[in-house]
Amino acid sequence: MYPKDELNEGKRRRMLRLSLFIIVFMDKILLVQTIEEAIKNTDYFLVDVRILPGNEVIVEIDNKSGVDLDFCAALNRKIEAVFDRDVEDYSLEVGSAGLTAPFKVRGQYEKNLNNTVEVLTKDGRKLYGVLVAVEDSLFTIEMEKKIKPEGAKKKILVKEQESFAYDAVKYVKYDFKV
Repeated sequence: MYPKDELNEGKRRRMLRLSLFIIVFMDKILLVQTIEEAIKNTDYFLVDVRILPGNEVIVEIDNKSGVDLDFCAALNRKIEAVFDRDVEDYSLEVGSAGLTAPFKVRGQYEKNLNNTVEVLTKDGRKLYGVLVAVEDSLFTIEMEKKIKPEGAKKKILVKEQESFAYDAVKYVKYDFKV
């Protein structure tokens, strides 16, 4: 059996970790609300918010026509107006999700309609094709394949579409190599 003091110390540690988790979680909710309010009525959309150890806050946004540095600076100021650096010690980075980063939200899929994407399925297939449709539960790419029709001497190029549920892929990202 544990001595009474050790049991209480373990319980205190768990309560402290839970309290810190709740504080970080609540701050993240307020942070997301602050960002969404700031980008409301713009073409920007929120991709991700991460709070890393050491209170490093990373905010990723995107826009169909690209992310403007002045908009990032303005968003940074709006966040700092809500989260006072004198009260909460943190570093803040506001920027684009990145050209080569995997898609995280539907807005990124919609932004890349009619662009070539790379898809890695959960069964290990790596496919390249044009993103032709984005729906609530799935997206569709169109790929070119060479096939040899029966009785033909040469292979011909055909276009074939394949649809994927979002959770059936490991990642989808813009293919800038094409």
